[in-house]
Amino acid sequence: MGGFDFEVIKTSLPYLFRDGMTFTLTLTVLAMTGGIVFGTLLAMMRLSSWRALSVAAGAYVNLMRSIPLVLVIFWFFFLVPYIGAWILREPNPIKVGAFYSALVTFTMFEAAYYCEIMRAGIQSIPRGQVWSGYALGLNYWQAMGLVVLPQAFRNMLPVLLTQTIILFQDTSLVYVISATDFLGAASKIANRDYRLVEMYSFVAVVYFIISYSLSMLVKRLQDRIAIIR
Repeated sequence: MGGFDFEVIKTSLPYLFRDGMTFTLTLTVLAMTGGIVFGTLLAMMRLSSWRALSVAAGAYVNLMRSIPLVLVIFWFFFLVPYIGAWILREPNPIKVGAFYSALVTFTMFEAAYYCEIMRAGIQSIPRGQVWSGYALGLNYWQAMGLVVLPQAFRNMLPVLLTQTIILFQDTSLVYVISATDFLGAASKIANRDYRLVEMYSFVAVVYFIISYSLSMLVKRLQDRIAIIR
């Protein structure tokens, strides 16, 4: 440890957390929110009696879950500018930027995983509760929104948080499109100062502390939900 330079970590803390960690946490929260919203819609489509909706949602989920995330990041990074130009009818690709490309990527990719979690949660609610909603005059969407989903979310909360921890870890892959997330910021400093061991070790420790703390929170939440049941 004699050659380990702690000073480079100390001097880099403002940049690492102000720019890098802010990027990582913002991307995680927004992608989680969007992923849960789209994942819920996909889950309801998969459970729909309309075969076309069920097949389309199932095909999307299976496609996203069968492709490496890093490949999806590359696809969206290069395709989103052209898709945006096509939607806005612009002659040239629009400038999207690394953050918005990453946000679209993680939202669409994580929606497939959140979809399966939501589908399992919805199916865990007794079917009789849906029929009770129909008996009260509710339609399908009202029964799902007012009766089924609130109970399903409580059952799924620990699993949703666990998937969010995985999402937080996966955001480090945005370094492949030169985005300045926490790992990307550390990588730039490591290459600039030739302190790869110090910076990557520090990044590993930070990711471990955050992920382990959140995992303990999920465990306590699981225990509490089990008591309520």
